[in-house]
Amino acid sequence: MAKLDTSAVSFKNINRIAIPAIIAGIAEPLISLTDIAVIGNVESNSVEALAAAGIVGSFLSAVIWILAQTKTAISAKVSQHLGANRLHAVKTLVPQTIVFNLLLSLFIYGITAPLATFIFSAYNAKGLILEYSVSYYQIRAIGFPLTLLTFTIFGVFRGLQNTSWAMKCSLSGAVVNILLDYLLVYGIEGYIPAMHLEGAAYASLAAQTTMLIMALWFFFKKTPFHLKPSLKLNPEFKPLLVMAANLFLRTLSLNIAIMLANAYATDYGENYIAAQSILMNIWLFFSFFIDGYANAGNAIGGKLLGAKDYKNLWELSKKISKYAVLIALILMAICGIFYNQIGILFNKDEVVLALFASAFWIVLLMQPINAIAFMFDGIFKGLGEAAYLRNLLLVATFLGFTPALLISDYFGLKLYAIWMAFLVWMLIRASGLVIKFRRKYLNKEV
Repeated sequence: MAKLDTSAVSFKNINRIAIPAIIAGIAEPLISLTDIAVIGNVESNSVEALAAAGIVGSFLSAVIWILAQTKTAISAKVSQHLGANRLHAVKTLVPQTIVFNLLLSLFIYGITAPLATFIFSAYNAKGLILEYSVSYYQIRAIGFPLTLLTFTIFGVFRGLQNTSWAMKCSLSGAVVNILLDYLLVYGIEGYIPAMHLEGAAYASLAAQTTMLIMALWFFFKKTPFHLKPSLKLNPEFKPLLVMAANLFLRTLSLNIAIMLANAYATDYGENYIAAQSILMNIWLFFSFFIDGYANAGNAIGGKLLGAKDYKNLWELSKKISKYAVLIALILMAICGIFYNQIGILFNKDEVVLALFASAFWIVLLMQPINAIAFMFDGIFKGLGEAAYLRNLLLVATFLGFTPALLISDYFGLKLYAIWMAFLVWMLIRASGLVIKFRRKYLNKEV
């Protein structure tokens, strides 16, 4: 038997993709965390502003995650063709995907911006929180096309096994956002008026513009692709849309869970949704951090599948699982040490901080489970297993999360109800992915 060549899944090769992906991935939630930290400490109506930022951030994340599934689909297609030495076959697919996303994002913006009041009323937002939510969203939503185009290009980069370009773009956007957040939210007396929550929205828009400009520069200078769409559809375009549609439904069910959580928290009261906003954004920050190894699994897994290298595919799953869980444990330890100090970064209200601290331990407890789920989720995306991911999320959301939330809410557990439901949700996702991968790909090792 030939000796297994594990160079493709070596520590060095995995981290060459994973570490830049981690840095690029945390830039987006870092922007949201910065918004919340800055907004949560304004002098007037800080709780209402924080609640509005959390509600809008939840909706924006939902829409962007749902629409950005072509990023994962194009990444899988590019990596599989790279592994099969047939990159030329997707040269027209890339610009066609980018144009498709541009048109889709403009369509979504045209629908949601005028309906902002209706949308956030559905989150149980009322009065000043609703007013803030609408004004904040109508500025942030202008960035839809910018974000979706950037993410699609990032998917191409990842398919080419390069995440450092996306990292540089994301870091630059994060720096722009942080600087402008302070300048525009608080203002400079005599020079820049304090714009409160709207200032944070403009800062985010500037960050998105920066990221897109840089992504286009790397795209034209560093990749073999172009932006000249062919009128003849690439043969892979329809399979890509099918994969994206399955991932669309998967992500839709994922965001239904997040939307339900925020709707319940808003209904409990403004202090609860403020605390939930902090908890959710920290959870997302951890998720994107761990997701760097999932991105490595996505890129390398797709390439190995294209090369039909099933032995290294199994080896990849074991190594990335170990690294992802280690990252999760480190994050847990750091947050455990600074458990009572973390909430103060985002808000000074004693009631909000008490609610945050009461449920934060559940968020920490979930991290190793999240690590396994996110890692295998990334590999499955690279393998093109979109239909299974769709079905698993539907089961986890409607047969796991929703019943757990309803039952826990019935007993008056409030924030505990929300995060216990998320714990059930992640347990179903992690176990379903591990079982499926072992059954399908372990047998192909020999």
